[in-house]
Amino acid sequence: MQRLYDFLRRHPTGVDSFWAVLLFGLNGLAIAEETVGRQGKITALAVSVPLCLVIALRRRAPVKMLLLATVAGVAQLVLDSEQQLADFAMLVIIYTVASGPVRWASRYALIGGLLAPLIATLRWGGNAGQSVSDHIIGTVFMTVPFVLAWVLGDSVRTRRAYWAQLEERAGRLEKEREQQGRMAVAAERARIARELHDVVAHNVSVMVVQADGAAYVLDASPEQAKQALETISGTGRQALAEMRRLLGVLRTEEGGEGGEYVPQPDVEQIGELVEQVRGAGLPVDFQVEGAPRPLPSGVELTAYRIVQEALTNTRKHGGPDAGASVRLTYFDDGLGLLVEDDGRGAQHELYESGGVDGMGHGLIGMRERVGMVGGTLDAGPRPGGGFRISALLPIKPSR
Repeated sequence: MQRLYDFLRRHPTGVDSFWAVLLFGLNGLAIAEETVGRQGKITALAVSVPLCLVIALRRRAPVKMLLLATVAGVAQLVLDSEQQLADFAMLVIIYTVASGPVRWASRYALIGGLLAPLIATLRWGGNAGQSVSDHIIGTVFMTVPFVLAWVLGDSVRTRRAYWAQLEERAGRLEKEREQQGRMAVAAERARIARELHDVVAHNVSVMVVQADGAAYVLDASPEQAKQALETISGTGRQALAEMRRLLGVLRTEEGGEGGEYVPQPDVEQIGELVEQVRGAGLPVDFQVEGAPRPLPSGVELTAYRIVQEALTNTRKHGGPDAGASVRLTYFDDGLGLLVEDDGRGAQHELYESGGVDGMGHGLIGMRERVGMVGGTLDAGPRPGGGFRISALLPIKPSR
């Protein structure tokens, strides 16, 4: 049964042609039984041909078939051929045009449907021996089918437009969801890229410094060389753990098993970071002001990465005798960071575009992190030498 239904939907003109042939046959039988003369029967059959053609082609060319039905109706009036069964085609074409998108044709069909019964009454109802009120009532009753056909067609058009609008809205929402998904993926990749940059830049920098120091004192002071190698080993393990955590997120999203997860760095681990940097040979003065309290995870991670990036760049650009200071200040509405060094520093343009090697993100990455939590960042050379990075991270993101 479903196959038959699908076949009929794929061949609408064939279905309409079947009904047109059936209507022509029934109309011919009705004309043959009438008492009119041969000439009248031939005229009626001639008028029925275009009306049945209207049924056959109503969905292929609705506007043209509406005009053809008008011509057939006028010919019926001129040739004095009274109403016949084939006039049913006028109801069908009115419905078809009213359900279509051509609005002027729909209005034309409505006006024609209102006028046709009145004209038919005036043309063939004069000798019926009925009163004026009977003619009016008869005209009204003949008008009702035309109006109902138009109303039904117009309601179908409205429903089709409504469903089309729903489909368009659903398609638009689907595209928006896909776009939001792509944006979320891009944002997550950018976040992971920043994390990887900070992990690699900091830990590899420490390892390089320690490796250079170990090579320098290997013969003269084996104990210091051993200590430097231990620092390299610990730093490497820490870097691998953090990279495993970040890459494990990607593997989990792809449906595989994630790697070993470790907690994201927070403000409490800044002290450990400072100790690690001190062990690498950079003197750092670390102070905490205010009452420490829990902060949003995004703020804590941002604070840790800013201090990590600042100290890494101090080691890269500060020179051999540089020193640094880190100050955390807890305010009622946020966290303040101040990282300064007294080294020679790098040119501000190189620092902001990624450092001397051009491989990092520099201040751009810091500003992105601070902007994500709604904070502010101020960075630049200090008067008299060195570099200063000051950030204010609010507890509640700005709206």
